[in-house]
Amino acid sequence: MLGIDPKAFRVAWTITLFALLLLIAYSIRETLMVFAAAIFLAYMLAPIVSLLERFVQKRRTLALGLVYVSLIGALVGMGFALIPRLASEATNLATRLPALLASGRLATLPLPTWAEPAREQVMEALRREAANLQSSVVPFIQRLSTEILSGVGYLLPIILVPILTFFFLKDAREIRVALLSSFDNTQHTTAELILNDIHLVLRNYTRTLVILAVASFAAWAIFLTAMGEPYTLLLAGTAGALEFLPVVGPAAALVIILVVCGLAGTGGLLWILCFWALYRVFQDYVLNPYLMSSGVELHPLLVLFGVLAGEKIGGIPGMFFSVPVLAIAKVALVHLRAASATKQFAPIR
Repeated sequence: MLGIDPKAFRVAWTITLFALLLLIAYSIRETLMVFAAAIFLAYMLAPIVSLLERFVQKRRTLALGLVYVSLIGALVGMGFALIPRLASEATNLATRLPALLASGRLATLPLPTWAEPAREQVMEALRREAANLQSSVVPFIQRLSTEILSGVGYLLPIILVPILTFFFLKDAREIRVALLSSFDNTQHTTAELILNDIHLVLRNYTRTLVILAVASFAAWAIFLTAMGEPYTLLLAGTAGALEFLPVVGPAAALVIILVVCGLAGTGGLLWILCFWALYRVFQDYVLNPYLMSSGVELHPLLVLFGVLAGEKIGGIPGMFFSVPVLAIAKVALVHLRAASATKQFAPIR
């Protein structure tokens, strides 16, 4: 018709619909982030809910209520125990940081022989930036702390995420059945395989991140305490929190710890580097593979691309959710290709 190849038209139409879908997803990315955070929290709480459900059989709503009450109590208790000390350490560091940088203490720290030629250039850059820190970094930290404490900009997600998580946990089975029922008999098996693998990937990814963050916090807290470094809780908490950002998070934590310990601590930077290297070997080659043994593997370059692209699209939340999105896309692609190949080479009757 009108000289248009039907096959080329279908391909162009498919590409147009896919591009439109991506545009819509980008336009509502903040809403998608809220739902993704709720799903992540649901996977964190699911094992506890399943455990309680054994004792209150066929009363999942009651099990959910008990988990929520316990979680709120635990958060309140941890808040009273940790937040005052964290706030004190953060305020103290923010107040002292400009003076520490201006003091030139880094000039006296020992460096490896190969790094000595660059010492003067590094110090000159630090001197130039030190004059601006007092008027920029400290007010920024104070303003950020005020916003966090007052809940400005975070109130709606803080309210919505637990509510959405509750419904995801309560109606997970019904949601799965509804999704599968939307496919016909020829697509049902493929859709079920995709959902099963997505569930496996998200469960393992969530479990792995939580365990790695706790392990990183504990390891750094013990090491920094043994070294006699200041701001132990703040630095260990930063290292644990940055474990949630693939690839760049651990490296950023190392830089922060080196700078703070080099300026305000004992200056044992070589020991910190050695500890970080040994811990990364243990975590990347022992702990992480063991925890993700049944998940979908992604090439490190693909992970790095996803993290950098996620930061451009959604900031820090985009970096965090980039890896599971790539893993889900890989799962869907593998199963769809397998289904297409099976259909293509099916015997003709």
